[in-house]
Amino acid sequence: MMIRKKIAAANWKMNLTLTQANELLDNMVKDIALTNLNHEVVFAVPFPYLSAMKERIKSQKNIVIAAQNCYSKKSGAYTGEISAEMLASVGVDFVVLGHSERREYFVETNAQLTEKMQLVLDNKMKVIFCCGEPLHVREANQQNEFVHTQIQESLFAFTPEQLTQIVIAYEPIWAIGTGKTATTEQAEDIHQAIRAMIEKKYGTQVAQQMSILYGGSVKANNAKELFACANIDGGLVGGASLIAAEFLSIIKALPDL
Repeated sequence: MMIRKKIAAANWKMNLTLTQANELLDNMVKDIALTNLNHEVVFAVPFPYLSAMKERIKSQKNIVIAAQNCYSKKSGAYTGEISAEMLASVGVDFVVLGHSERREYFVETNAQLTEKMQLVLDNKMKVIFCCGEPLHVREANQQNEFVHTQIQESLFAFTPEQLTQIVIAYEPIWAIGTGKTATTEQAEDIHQAIRAMIEKKYGTQVAQQMSILYGGSVKANNAKELFACANIDGGLVGGASLIAAEFLSIIKALPDL
């Protein structure tokens, strides 16, 4: 069985000045000791800081920089937008797409996300694709069907080879920034269901190769228990990634196998 990459991904969202960002990254990088080559740390930073952050981690192994979004068109008269080609030109490694905040505040659709992912993959970058249900769906116990629709409409157009360049981040919307966290059992159950969705469409090898991250209020005090689950391959971390000691503890919680 293929060993999946274990990933700690920091999503800084719309936070920090450049000075603050430089200080935070430097404080973390000096203490990140990735002895396991199967571990990867991703920093999804605001657009203006991408080049500076890339420069600061250039000598580090298995530490990479991500953008938090891109536009769904290749180029053109779209004032204020950022293309995948632009991101690739400054050395971005990953692009986070489909975050619940983008879906809610900017009304991003599954079809738009497919267009974005295609452009990211065409430009030789990887994708962290976010999916997950709101509270009313969870309360109706329809989370598997909801997430299946998101994945089917956004990912199933891609080839197996393309899918190997995509990481899925499951984020229960009701647990983002609320302090609530899905129980370990709830998180593992839906991660297992997501892997089964991929396996049914693409086969066992692709499903076992895909990293699936948990993204709902991951903190130092729950990361180890979550990451110990068979189908949880790390975390997409919001608020806790803005605190050096907290995120370093989360990185250290990544399992060796």
